[in-house]
Amino acid sequence: MTLLKNPLISLVIPVFNEQDNIEKMVLACETVMKKEGKRFEMIFVNDGSSDETSKVLREMAKTRPYLKGLVFSRNFGHQPALHAGLEKSKGDYVITMDGDLQHPPSLIPALISKAEEGFLVVNTRRKEQDSLPLVKKISSRWYYSLLNFLSDVHIEPASADFRLMQRKAVDVFLSLPERQRFNRGLVAWLGFNQTFIDYEPGIRVAGVTKFSFLRMLRFGLDGVTSFSVKPLRLAFYLGSVVSVASILYGFYAIVIFALGKAIAGWTSLLVSMLFLGGVVLICLGVIGEYVARIYNEVRARPIYILQEEIEYPENH
Repeated sequence: MTLLKNPLISLVIPVFNEQDNIEKMVLACETVMKKEGKRFEMIFVNDGSSDETSKVLREMAKTRPYLKGLVFSRNFGHQPALHAGLEKSKGDYVITMDGDLQHPPSLIPALISKAEEGFLVVNTRRKEQDSLPLVKKISSRWYYSLLNFLSDVHIEPASADFRLMQRKAVDVFLSLPERQRFNRGLVAWLGFNQTFIDYEPGIRVAGVTKFSFLRMLRFGLDGVTSFSVKPLRLAFYLGSVVSVASILYGFYAIVIFALGKAIAGWTSLLVSMLFLGGVVLICLGVIGEYVARIYNEVRARPIYILQEEIEYPENH
């Protein structure tokens, strides 16, 4: 592989209500990049923030020609924000990271070093912290185990959207047509020569996390339905098993009736009806989720809408 001479590094950073973190993030990235002597650009994607995020970006961009801002018309989500930043990036190496400093800028040189070794994609994997609650640790392990069991693409446990992609990988990634995007799965699906770097997450210095339990659940569901039809098959298998069990139970009831031994009460009937009803609703829910995804793809609406681009020319 030919080593790039003085490559341009693009830093793509989605933010949502992070007005108090932006300046700290910019200064931290500037310190690292200038120390490395690399050409770079910073692209902040404001995902419909309701605070002063855009105002802070405008002020900082006035004296930094390498800083750009993309402002969404509303909150479209973390994955569309990453996609928008990748589309606007010009770098030979593109690094995506969160804007709350939990993805440490100090790891950037290590990412670049791995890319210079020939890896087209350099992923990161969060180290498990001792301070993390036991329930959180267990639920995270179960989450990735279930996700990988149901998905056709292996998602590395504790992986993050903090990664470096060389331009070739970025271009192929952007050519993928689906609109409901699960970036970790798409990057894994690409193939190419990839590697992982473990990192200690930084401490959030301001604001609160934007990933609630419901958002994480939705995120996991997107991961499964984007890369596998196993839930549909499992629904079919479950329906088949229940159908066979129901037929056997029907024969049993007929035999008992023929022998003059009526089944006392309605408990067995009620339990059977509730069980079958639950199975039917689960299967309908799984099918409905896939139909909804098809519906969203067919509508072909853009995955985000830009309200404003923040950028100042070189002579400012």
